Amino acid sequence: MGVPPRPSLVALTWPLFAELVLGLVVGLVGLWLASRMSDTASGAFALSNHVQASFFLLFRIISMGVSVVITQNLGAGNRAGADETARASLGASTWLGLGAGLAVAGLAGPLLRLLNAPDNVMPLAEPYLQVLSISLALDAFNASMGAVMRAHMHTRDTLLNMIAMHSLHLAICWPLMAGLGPLPALGLAGFAVAAAISRAFGVAFHLWLWRWRLQLVPQAHDWWRMRWRRLGPALHIGLPGAAENIAYRLALMVTVALVARMGADALAIHSYTMQVMFFILVFGLAVGFASEILVGHLVGARQLHEAHRLVRKSLRWGLLVSTGVSLTAALTAPWTLQLFTQDPHIIQQATTLLWITVLLEPGRTFNLVVINALRATGDARFPVVAGAASMVFVMAGGAWLLGVVFELGLVGVWIAYAADEWVRGLIMCARWWRLGWVPAARATHRRVTRQRAFRSG
Repeated sequence: MGVPPRPSLVALTWPLFAELVLGLVVGLVGLWLASRMSDTASGAFALSNHVQASFFLLFRIISMGVSVVITQNLGAGNRAGADETARASLGASTWLGLGAGLAVAGLAGPLLRLLNAPDNVMPLAEPYLQVLSISLALDAFNASMGAVMRAHMHTRDTLLNMIAMHSLHLAICWPLMAGLGPLPALGLAGFAVAAAISRAFGVAFHLWLWRWRLQLVPQAHDWWRMRWRRLGPALHIGLPGAAENIAYRLALMVTVALVARMGADALAIHSYTMQVMFFILVFGLAVGFASEILVGHLVGARQLHEAHRLVRKSLRWGLLVSTGVSLTAALTAPWTLQLFTQDPHIIQQATTLLWITVLLEPGRTFNLVVINALRATGDARFPVVAGAASMVFVMAGGAWLLGVVFELGLVGVWIAYAADEWVRGLIMCARWWRLGWVPAARATHRRVTRQRAFRSG
């Protein structure tokens, strides 16, 4: 069976880009609403979201692996195998989501103290994080179900769901935070309640999309049964991939803890700059996700030369756009940062960090594009093994050395961020250009071909 028609890189990238931007807009609105309360509230919002994002990485174990395995099966013409993998993702999401939600709800205080949350931040951050655990549990389903849709290249439908879900969140968060009529003012917790409601809506929307687009209707046992045989290939991809993301997040949390020790102002500067930087990196991230989907299909069809050309094209696009966007963000920072604060010292410091980001972004683009491509070929272990040392010593260790020992503060932390991205980016590019991924890609093709032949027989 031949490879089904595939959309172009641009056609696949723009819905992913829009979806990522929507998620950031919601976070930006939340940070803005928190900053209207106080800089302390914005720090509480940012610290709690760091904890949530760290636990969300657990869901990448399933969503990342499922996405790659489904693309490989579809590329090889094995639709039945792809559907079985999709169903298997639901039971795994149930247990992962439940475990993560309970852990965050029960350990909110210790987790925040682990990040050196200032004493004046804790009373706001802890209840917010506890309520946020509900939406975290539901996000496990949205992550895996959305990954299935994207693997089938229905990125526009997933975008439609995200638009509806985030619109609902934004529509109800302010009345819940500030109070409206009989509704009491819940403060930051109101934002978390709105998130939980919108995530439940997202799960329902995904179920409808599965039925409409994929003709997939989950059975009751799909929601709790663990199908280890079907999840095996997904875990082979997802565990190293999630480990790489978790290692990065842990290193980042170390740097956030260092920043928190610098004081509430430093934490606010870090939070505002990170929000702007997230908008800069989303295009490279969207290109990386699109490349992963397309490379997975091409590997399943054993079109390895085409996969190599696709990655080169992806890098050109990613480098061009991310550099341009980061330069624009640095130039406009004195005005855009006024959305968060009117403090001239905070604006000046954050602007300096955004100029360092201009140097950081090309290195990050290498990581976002090439790591996803390596994972799609089945070469999932190399990125975590090669990148972990840089995350520990260059990012976390460098932030401590430059920011604390040499007393460069946030500038030292940002220099460490940039150095880490470049070190890892160059390592990943060397792996790709030296064709170190080819044996894994050939083994992947043989596996999915055997599975298709077994089902046909």
